[in-house]
Formats: sequence, C-alpha cells, structure tokens
Amino acid sequence: MIGDAIAGWIGRSIDRRDGEGGTMGAILGVGAWEVAKRVVPAALLLGGAVLGARYVSARLQPATAP
Repeated sequence: MIGDAIAGWIGRSIDRRDGEGGTMGAILGVGAWEVAKRVVPAALLLGGAVLGARYVSARLQPATAP
C-alpha cells in the first residue's frame, strides 16, 4: 500500500516536469511498481537456480590432470 503511494508520487513528479500534469505518470509509476514486485523476485529465483545448476554440474565433472 505504501509502495503504491510512493510509486504514484514518484511517477507524478516525473510526469509533471513536462508541464502537462501528473495523472498519467502516477498511473505508470504504480504499474511499474506492480510489475517490478513480481518480476524481480522471479528473476532472482531463476538466476539462483541457474547458478546452482552450474555449480552442481561443475562438481559432478571428473577432475582433469594438469
């Protein structure tokens, strides 16, 4: 709830710089916040899974002599 208010305020402030108003910026700011709340955790989870798979794959490879 507070995140939505902050995102709306930031979006409104950015949109008001062009002198036309801030309603569209507030809407876009809240929309971007809602998307980021879902995408960022999913990206972190996916990245962790990829790193974990690479680590396990490297550990299962037989050691080569120098």
